[in-house]
Amino acid sequence: MGKIKTIGILTSGGDSPGMNAAIRALTRAGIYNGFRMMGIYRGYDGLIKDEIKEFTTEDVSGIITRGGTILKSARSKEFMTPEGRQKAYETCQKEGIDALVVIGGNGSLTGAWNFGTEFDFPVVGLPGTIDNDLYGTDFTIGYDTTMNTIVECVDRIRDTANSHERIFFVEVMGRDAGFLAQNCAIACGAEAAIVPEETTDVDQLAVFMNRGIRKSKKSCIVIVSESPKCGALYYADRVKKEFPEFDVRVSILGHLQRGGSPSALDRILASCMGVAAIDALMQGVRNVMVGYCNGDAVLVPFSECIRTDKRFDKRLIDVLDELSI
Repeated sequence: MGKIKTIGILTSGGDSPGMNAAIRALTRAGIYNGFRMMGIYRGYDGLIKDEIKEFTTEDVSGIITRGGTILKSARSKEFMTPEGRQKAYETCQKEGIDALVVIGGNGSLTGAWNFGTEFDFPVVGLPGTIDNDLYGTDFTIGYDTTMNTIVECVDRIRDTANSHERIFFVEVMGRDAGFLAQNCAIACGAEAAIVPEETTDVDQLAVFMNRGIRKSKKSCIVIVSESPKCGALYYADRVKKEFPEFDVRVSILGHLQRGGSPSALDRILASCMGVAAIDALMQGVRNVMVGYCNGDAVLVPFSECIRTDKRFDKRLIDVLDELSI
């Protein structure tokens, strides 16, 4: 591969607040350092179908405040096949794209890793996911904004829970990770969090009910990580059957968690990561994700950030238990 002259940017998978800030940072840092920058619309599908436009600084003006992604996003089944990735590579050759920056979560970065490996193509990833589940970075782009959105919603639900002396099971996103549920439970003053990392059987639920629902505490909030089998509806039904004396409600926050203007932290994080990604490509680094650990940018091989599970700090469970009495 020769000298990099043109860099393509795409967003893939679920959108997250701060993606636009990352697109802005990549575009402007790239142009500042003499690169031609190309915006690829609709993720890997757009790369396959050649939905590409050259970006100038004006194209990203004012987008740092906006949620979502101006490049749109999609999940591409075709890109999962060798034939689809071959088409994407041919598009890169046609458009003169010498390197890619992919903003997305685990699946998106897996695609980036496969593409970069198969075609010996320079690819750098940015962790754009609200779940905060990628190994190698303290925070992912969109996580802080989503936590703030959840806290605002739960604060409002608390008013109704107190007024009617109800138990509310509030379901939040997070896929297979409980970072959102556990930290938001602490921030909201919730009585409990049910997360994938800590299984809750009948006895544990009974302990929580006996501890948290006392004569002086007839209302409470339980934050539950989404799950097709054991989500908020499942636990609410159990409480209705096992403790019929309590008034139980469920609130599934859904996709409202993804939207909204990104927080200051997400804007700063995305901006710094974008600049670091351009710098990495200038140094000849490839097949890495840009992470942030202890306030410093780090470059994590795709093989590590995708295959290694991010450690869940179970001390947070103890913090919530002590504060929810």
